[in-house]
Amino acid sequence: MQAARIAFIGGGNMAAALVEGLRKNQADDATHAPTLVVSDPSETRRELLTSLYGVLCSAENAEAIDSADLIVLAVKPNQIYSIAQEIATVLQPHQLVVSIAAGITIDALQRWLGGHAAVVRAMPNTPAMVGCGATGLYASPMLTPDQRNLAESLMRAVGLVQWVEREADIDAVTALSGSGPAYIFLVMEAMQAAAEDLGLPAETARLLTLETVYGAARLAMSADESPAQLRARVTSPNGTTERGIAALEQAGLRDAFAQALSAAHQRSIELGRELSAGEGGA
Repeated sequence: MQAARIAFIGGGNMAAALVEGLRKNQADDATHAPTLVVSDPSETRRELLTSLYGVLCSAENAEAIDSADLIVLAVKPNQIYSIAQEIATVLQPHQLVVSIAAGITIDALQRWLGGHAAVVRAMPNTPAMVGCGATGLYASPMLTPDQRNLAESLMRAVGLVQWVEREADIDAVTALSGSGPAYIFLVMEAMQAAAEDLGLPAETARLLTLETVYGAARLAMSADESPAQLRARVTSPNGTTERGIAALEQAGLRDAFAQALSAAHQRSIELGRELSAGEGGA
């Protein structure tokens, strides 16, 4: 990350994850360390963030974004409209605004920000809190290369970043990686419960489930093979894995995931329409 001043409006979990990631990067490259400032209405939250990360904090959004190169809107989607209208009067043309709020379109953000052009939509996910996030980014065509790099560097502080060329693809990103951790948690929940039904103690079943999912993900990330190839490689003919896979296929696992992503995708589209039409719930 190049030397910059980054302001976070909202000091919740995702903002804290980004601050922590940026601070870790700062330890590796102090000469290009950004200045970080967070605005949050909660005095308790401000004190916590200052004590944990040494960041500057403010109760006033306008004060926080003063002289910032990058402004991160890290508040709930139904708060974006009022926040955007508040900062629109003091926003400078060169300042880059990154929104991590689900459903809020570039058009709506630019409109609520008084026609401000430099806007990016980001869809991170909760594993960003442990530095393993997966983020989709979509930028206004008006962004400069330097602004795109700044937005990408911000999100790379907490994990993988993928740009999408169509804004509509952000809804697919939301359905896949945005909601995806919850799908995996549900799978883990089901695996642990099934193992307990087979007689394993609850803690043993929990730990084996966690390490199995973690190990499988690490193996898939490090391998040159596709998930289908990895699955085939560990599925011996007439073995236990083959029997288990057959049961999952018969139960309609693929269709269940297809339906889950389709439902989440549709809801992301609906939320965008509702929030934009209702001016963010204002």
